[in-house]
Amino acid sequence: MFSRYKKQAGNQAQPQSAPRAERSAPAPAAERVTRKTTTPVKQAVTPARAAPVDKEKKRKERLAEIKVELHKVLLDNLNLSALDTASEADLKAEIAAITAESLEEMSVVLNKEERQTLQQDLYDEVTGLGPLEPLLKDDTVNDILVNGPQQIFIERSGKLEISEITFKDEKHLLRIIDKIVSAVGRRVDESNPYVDARLADGSRFNAMVPPIAVDGSLVSIRKFKKDKLGVDDLVKFGAFTEEMAAYLQAAVACRLNVIVSGGTGSGKTTTLNALSSFIDNSERILTIEDTAELQLQQSHVGRMESRPANVEGKGRVSQRDCLKNALRMRPDRIIVGETRGEEVIDMLQAMNTGHDGSMTTIHANSARDAVSRLENMIAMAGIEMPLKAVRSQIASAVNLIVQASRLQDGSRRMVSITEITGMEGEVISMQEVFRYERLGVEPDGKIIGRFNATGVRSYYSDRFKQWGYDLPAAIYEPIVTE
Repeated sequence: MFSRYKKQAGNQAQPQSAPRAERSAPAPAAERVTRKTTTPVKQAVTPARAAPVDKEKKRKERLAEIKVELHKVLLDNLNLSALDTASEADLKAEIAAITAESLEEMSVVLNKEERQTLQQDLYDEVTGLGPLEPLLKDDTVNDILVNGPQQIFIERSGKLEISEITFKDEKHLLRIIDKIVSAVGRRVDESNPYVDARLADGSRFNAMVPPIAVDGSLVSIRKFKKDKLGVDDLVKFGAFTEEMAAYLQAAVACRLNVIVSGGTGSGKTTTLNALSSFIDNSERILTIEDTAELQLQQSHVGRMESRPANVEGKGRVSQRDCLKNALRMRPDRIIVGETRGEEVIDMLQAMNTGHDGSMTTIHANSARDAVSRLENMIAMAGIEMPLKAVRSQIASAVNLIVQASRLQDGSRRMVSITEITGMEGEVISMQEVFRYERLGVEPDGKIIGRFNATGVRSYYSDRFKQWGYDLPAAIYEPIVTE
């Protein structure tokens, strides 16, 4: 038995458990996670014979009840503070031992598959996020959306589908939420019913609990992609064309200020990551985010993450605070993960005062909408400026708007690349260089479309040439259908 994994019982002698039959292939004594005497558990009531239609439901309910009881036993017997130093093999071996002993005391017989499932679930409860753990390990799942304990949706390939995984009840769901937020020094309860956090793997987590969440706690997890998608990957997946990639490479390398616009889940952050690959490795880049998601590959990158206020309402560090400080840190480029509030005025000023090549994302449905959003955010920031002055500030700061969109079939496309060319009177002048044209829908619902140039030569062509990017005129020529 290992005292380093065992709960300390003090000097008081502990009663010994009743002898039990030896388990086959026990773990070596020097490798097992030691536990104290197994606490008594209440007898599980064997359900009556169920109708065939309810057999699977009854089986799941029975396993859920057993899991709750065994989880209590594990919490009572494992030294949780020592779990960080325990190997996965040691911990799984000990959980298997406790499970076998407890099932014997409960007079419960499970088949091999049920026993393995139960042991894995218990391992996930102790070390991970319980029922959510298999979804977090599934690389095909992009988003996890929990609507109360009995309804979990997942997104695969841009499409939502309901999962068979559930929590036992609201109390179980709240325990997992509390486990997540407490790990990052935050809390969520009736007085503070919503929270943003970042999981250990970088995934973005948001939760809202009752009474604000009416039908049970709401949780959304945007999973962090370990493998960063590059420009070649996005071209291969059909997000945009090689011609558009060549244009964007010239635009980023020539230090145009770029805004990536799009709706939720449209691929804005992925696009921003891809565009950042065109930045020269010799430049100093500072990134500012609410939740750190950007994966820049350059060698000189400084990352900043905003922080909400603590329980006492103190300690808040906003994106605007980070941005103001970043301007004093000699950046060549500033990348803001998402501009959504008062930091917009500082971002535009940075773009206008020597930090060319800066980038950010914004929630909007088109390039023109993105400009309107910038105007509204400046107004909400309390900056009293004439509308013409606001638009002049935007027109001189922003050079390019890249519009990303998630189509009805779940595919993500770069549907427009639009240049801002200046002012015409009191209106910001813009020209679209590339667009995605929808041609129809296949019987299975897949969108039929193509990328096309508009025939408009880039306003920044001369700048591209000065920087050594002499793009062929052919990339601006539209596809002509006969």
